[in-house]
Amino acid sequence: MTEPSALLRRIRVWLAFFVVCLVLSGVTAFPLVTEMRLAHEALTGWASPVADALPGLLEWIERVRAGLDTADSRYPFLLYGTDWLAFAHLVIAVAFLGPYRDPVRNVWVVDFGVIACAGIVPLALICGPIRGIPFWWSLIDMSFGLFGVIPLLVVRRHIKRLEALTAPVATAPRTLLV
Repeated sequence: MTEPSALLRRIRVWLAFFVVCLVLSGVTAFPLVTEMRLAHEALTGWASPVADALPGLLEWIERVRAGLDTADSRYPFLLYGTDWLAFAHLVIAVAFLGPYRDPVRNVWVVDFGVIACAGIVPLALICGPIRGIPFWWSLIDMSFGLFGVIPLLVVRRHIKRLEALTAPVATAPRTLLV
């Protein structure tokens, strides 16, 4: 296997991993009410040792569940916002098909992803306190950006190496002798 083809393979594996994570993150934003019910049942049942060790976690899950249950029964249109959040994840995942097909030409999508991952940190630090999110939960939110940027930086490095290996060799300009 040549070095360019090996790089292309690595780029595609990392991108596939990133896209799968984006899709999973998006898809899990649809069934929030069910997820919180299951999380609460787990923390008060088979995972009660976790709740005993982290009482703030159980309190937070109970608060989130109560809020989602209220929104679902009285104001279901509020959950439409999380549907759009999920949809946005899926649309962004589709954008990464460009660099999967032609990484050098579409490296800008990877750069966009790096910027988006970096933007998660200030968003969580600013909006978390405004919305009453516990700081430890904001740290979990920020971890999506911090961990998400890792595969993208690896992909970007591989793309730049692939670009250098496949760039046409420049030749000296020809001059006309008169």
